[in-house]
Amino acid sequence: MKVRLWIAAVLFTISCGVSHALDSVPKPEYRQRRVALAEKMKSGVAILFASEEPTLEYQDYRQDEDFYYLTGWNEPGAAMVIIPAADAQPETPGTGLGGRAAQSYREILFLPSRIPRFEKYTGPKMDAATPDVTAITGFDEVLPMTELPAVLNKLALSDRMRLRSVWAEKDSAQVDALLNFVGTTLKLPPIEASEDVSQPIMALRAIKSPSEIELLRKAADASIAAQLAGMHAIKPGVLERTIGGIEIAKMMQEGCERPSYPPIVGSGPNSTTLHYSENSRTMKSGDLVVIDEAGEYSMYASDITRTMPVNGHFTPRQREIYDIVLGAQRAAAAAFVAGQSKINDPEHKLTDSLDTIAFNYINAHGKDLHGQPLGQYTVHGIGHLVGIDVHDPWDYSKPLEKGMVFTIEPGIYLPEEGFGVRIEDVYYVDSQGKLVDLIEKLPHEASEIESLMKKN
Repeated sequence: MKVRLWIAAVLFTISCGVSHALDSVPKPEYRQRRVALAEKMKSGVAILFASEEPTLEYQDYRQDEDFYYLTGWNEPGAAMVIIPAADAQPETPGTGLGGRAAQSYREILFLPSRIPRFEKYTGPKMDAATPDVTAITGFDEVLPMTELPAVLNKLALSDRMRLRSVWAEKDSAQVDALLNFVGTTLKLPPIEASEDVSQPIMALRAIKSPSEIELLRKAADASIAAQLAGMHAIKPGVLERTIGGIEIAKMMQEGCERPSYPPIVGSGPNSTTLHYSENSRTMKSGDLVVIDEAGEYSMYASDITRTMPVNGHFTPRQREIYDIVLGAQRAAAAAFVAGQSKINDPEHKLTDSLDTIAFNYINAHGKDLHGQPLGQYTVHGIGHLVGIDVHDPWDYSKPLEKGMVFTIEPGIYLPEEGFGVRIEDVYYVDSQGKLVDLIEKLPHEASEIESLMKKN
């Protein structure tokens, strides 16, 4: 037995090496998520597929987010079936439908066959025959991928109603092909994925567990270190993309596996373009530079923006606008109420949205060159949820709750004056409903930024 466990441990270590040795939430937490999904489904069956191996060796592999959330599995080509518990049901006379026996909760991970020739290029993988594979994966059952159609066939034969509620991700070609095959083998009418599984998963993903907060904190800390490295390197004559590269190098040195999104390093007029990504301009004295750049730590993202003067000194006008943006961020954070406040309301239609709070603050402080309020120059929503995706899914018609993680990122963009300012932090709503700024350690005040840049 000890030898068997040792072999499993070695294989798991190798597998983790192939899968970038990600940190993880505790394995039982993944099972809790699967059980919670089954409870939300109530009936039917859920079928999810992992991301496929990239076709070219230089392409980055990243697991499907919902699949990873439910499994922690970071190898390609797997599938998962979740079957909620069901009570016994007698036959209904005259319907042609038989009864069914009681069904206990069931979860199955299906692993693809190993292909030794491919593994010479991609590294060894695990399959259903790996010793102690259920303990390693945390699943109740692990079967070969070839058994997936057979499992669904048996399920349909024992309970024909099950496949009338198939929960899957929208437009999943793998699920469509699988259901067509199962329907053909059973001579059934076409079977379709009728339920969008991403909806109940979205609700689960929105509330972060303590272990998820720790991963988000690590992503934030690595991204703070990257932003500081970028600030130290900013000076006239340096290319925007040089700063972007310095920050990527630092965040990966700090443990990130990749940036959360393509870096945005916009100086001078480029700072007024929200998602400027060319990063090709040479920074000049007198410019402001907006750097929106952060990393992903073990699949969990951060999202940070800071605005700095290239020569280390804000002009009076630049500092005025900077202070207004910072004031708007602080006003929005101070107004937050768990269970009431909403975000991502760029048209400011809601009186209880943090967007409206920031917009009103900006309108009440400062003017443009024509004496008009500055609110017209805030052109995007105040924030978004953050998690396994830098823009975690959420229904923004609903308020923010305890356990959620989101950004507050006001900005003012003045093309006529040749500069823009954005400040973005990631916040966590703790169990008391209070906001915790995960980016608190990064300078906020204009004077703090100038002081830091003097040390360059």
